Amino acid sequence: MERHALVRQHLHAIEQVLRDHQLWQSVAPQPAAFESTQPFCMDTLEPHEWLQWVLIPRMHALIDSKQPLPTSFAIAPYYEMALDAAHIGRAPLLAALQELDVLFTDAAD
Repeated sequence: MERHALVRQHLHAIEQVLRDHQLWQSVAPQPAAFESTQPFCMDTLEPHEWLQWVLIPRMHALIDSKQPLPTSFAIAPYYEMALDAAHIGRAPLLAALQELDVLFTDAAD
């Protein structure tokens, strides 16, 4: 399967995990939340919010416009630290993020 299609498939899987665990939101955070200068907007967004409102749309936009995808990318390590062990959906979300990361690690090789 073509890399762009694989990435899109994994983005859909991440979205499904968020939906399955009632972490998908119907209303976007306030615009000021996206003005953060911190990685992952960690000071203004919850980790699952950053996935929904930043990562997933930006990656879809790259794919839709046939732009090159990142060649070195890893977000699962941040989520391993950011999500409490008791966080709802932690295990399946980490698994989905690790699978996405592999697509970008392999691209750098």
